[in-house]
Amino acid sequence: MILQNIDILNFKNIASSSLEFSSGVNCLLGMNGMGKSNLLEAIHFISMARPMTQVPDSALIRHGEDLMLVKGTFHTEAGGDDIISCGLSKGKGKTLKRNGKEYRKISEHIGRFPIVTVTPSDSLIITGPAEDRRKLMDMVISQANAEYLALLIKYSHLLESRNRMLRAGVSDPLLYESVENGIIESASAIHKTRQEWVAAIAPKVEQTYARLAGGKEQTDLSYRSQLDEMTMDQLLATRREKDAVLGYTSAGVHRDDLEVRLGGYSLRRLGSQGQVKTFTVALRLAIFDFLKDEKGITPLLLLDDIFDKLDSERVESIMHEVSSSDTFGQIFITDTNRKHLNDIIAGLSGPYSLMNVSDGVFSPLNSN
Repeated sequence: MILQNIDILNFKNIASSSLEFSSGVNCLLGMNGMGKSNLLEAIHFISMARPMTQVPDSALIRHGEDLMLVKGTFHTEAGGDDIISCGLSKGKGKTLKRNGKEYRKISEHIGRFPIVTVTPSDSLIITGPAEDRRKLMDMVISQANAEYLALLIKYSHLLESRNRMLRAGVSDPLLYESVENGIIESASAIHKTRQEWVAAIAPKVEQTYARLAGGKEQTDLSYRSQLDEMTMDQLLATRREKDAVLGYTSAGVHRDDLEVRLGGYSLRRLGSQGQVKTFTVALRLAIFDFLKDEKGITPLLLLDDIFDKLDSERVESIMHEVSSSDTFGQIFITDTNRKHLNDIIAGLSGPYSLMNVSDGVFSPLNSN
C-alpha cells in the first residue's frame, strides 16, 4: 500500500500543504517542533481516524482556527485508488469519507489502510500502566480483525451498563444476568483472541530484538489475564459483593496486561532507556509483519525520532533493518540528524525522497 499524496489544512502547526510522496523511503529533516511529527500524525489520522498520540481530537486543529482537514490518496496492492478525507470542526465533530462517501460508522474504516508507528512515547508501552499495553493489543488486533473490534465495543458497553447498576445499588440477580451473559461471552472471545495474537507475535518480537541488539540479549513477551485462572462468570460471581462496594467491575479482560522480560528480569523495572527503546522498535516491526501477513497488505511504516536514546551500534542495526530489507514498503522517517538519514539513503536501492521541515513548511532536498 502506498500513500501517493496528502493535502493538509490547519492541522496543528501545518497551515496548508500539498505533498507527494516517494513510494519508498520518505525522510523528514528538521529541528524539534518544526512539524515533522505533525505530518506523521496527519498520515496516521486519515489511516486510523484518530490521533497518533493520546490527545483529544480537538487538539489537532491549528490554534486560532475553527476546522481542519486532511485528505490523501492511497494506492493498494489490488491496484485501486482510494481518496480518504478526515476533518474536524469545532462544535460539529469528526467527518470521515472514502471516495466522497461518508462512513456509517468510523469503525468500518479501521484496518482498511493498516499503519504501524514508532514514536518517542512508545516507551510507555513498557513503563506506563497496563491500559497502554491493552490499547496497543486492541489497536493492532482490530486492524486485522473487524469482529474483534465489534467484540470490544460490545464488551465496553455492557461493562458500563453493569457498572451503572452497581453504582445505583441494583440487587436483582435477573437484571445482572441479562447484562453479564453478554459480558461473559465477549470476554471469553476477547481473551482467546489476545492469547492467539501474543502467541503469534512473541517469537517475531524476540527474533527482531535479538537482531537489533546484536544477539547479546534475549527478551520474552507474555500475556497475563485473570481469565487464565478463572472463567469470566466465576470472576463476576466471586467479586459481586466487592464490586457492589466499589461501584465498578474489578475483574475481567479490561484488566489484562502484557509482561516483558529481558534475560529473565522485568524490562519495566530494570531495563535501560536504550533497551526499552530497542524493544519497542522490535515490537513495532513485529506488528508490521503480523499485519502484513494477516491483511495481505503492506502497511505504512512511520518512524518518528527512532534513533534517540540508542547507542551507535543499535542505531546502525535499526538503519540496516529498515533500509536493506524488502519486507517494508513505504516508510516515513523523521530525524534532526541529517547523517542518520543520509546513511539510510545510502543503503537504499529503491526510490526515496528527503524533505526539510521548518515551521510547518516542507521543502524538497533531493529524491530519486
